Amino acid sequence: MTARHIVLIHGAWAGSWVWEPLLPALRAAGFEPHAVDLPGNRGELPFAAVSLERYRGHVLAVLESLDGPAHLVAHSGGGVTATAVAEAAAERIASVTYIAGMMLPSGMGFGQLCAQLAAEGADVAGVGPYLEVLPGASRVPPAAAREIFLGDVADEAAWHAARCMVAQPDGGRDIVADWSAERFGRLPRLYVEALDDRSVTLPAQRRMQELTPGAQRLSLACGHVPQLAAPDALLEGLLAFFARI
Repeated sequence: MTARHIVLIHGAWAGSWVWEPLLPALRAAGFEPHAVDLPGNRGELPFAAVSLERYRGHVLAVLESLDGPAHLVAHSGGGVTATAVAEAAAERIASVTYIAGMMLPSGMGFGQLCAQLAAEGADVAGVGPYLEVLPGASRVPPAAAREIFLGDVADEAAWHAARCMVAQPDGGRDIVADWSAERFGRLPRLYVEALDDRSVTLPAQRRMQELTPGAQRLSLACGHVPQLAAPDALLEGLLAFFARI
């Protein structure tokens, strides 16, 4: 069965709004996009109640409501949730796409990966030095979001996005997915590199692809949020990938 559903998973500090530039064109191409808001990112839960298990359960419920298989498309830290969902429901997944995303080996966290790269001399600090630390969460100040995430986005749109960002519960950020070759490992994957990314830097993106081989690659000359910085090029790459599988 051809998969027409697309489930879009946002990253840390963000929400479903990050996908808005893509939705009309995806619908025009014949797909049904479903941009989720992960639990807790609207402040409806205590920070301590947020976890990968809750994220996974939320997306699995979306999948179960659909009348056919779906492509998972995840941005940044949403990649960990996508991996966990794909492992749990591989039979309902047509493909997994990571957009400047955390496509990690089973059992490895992004912090561990960055520690290894930093020990080798790579600059992987990203937005970390700018974070406002809260009890059980963190927040990205709008000026830092504008500079680190959205430096190549038009000014009005960039500031709007920067001000949409919310506190991210630690339990939804410090997460690790376990997966098997028989389930997640057999699914078609696409990795969309953001070549000018100042958050999930290119050395981190390349190392993840080395450690989790098998994904097709699309390289875009943009920063951390291609959905806002290069939506047409991202859309073209996504549609071409879906057509190939």
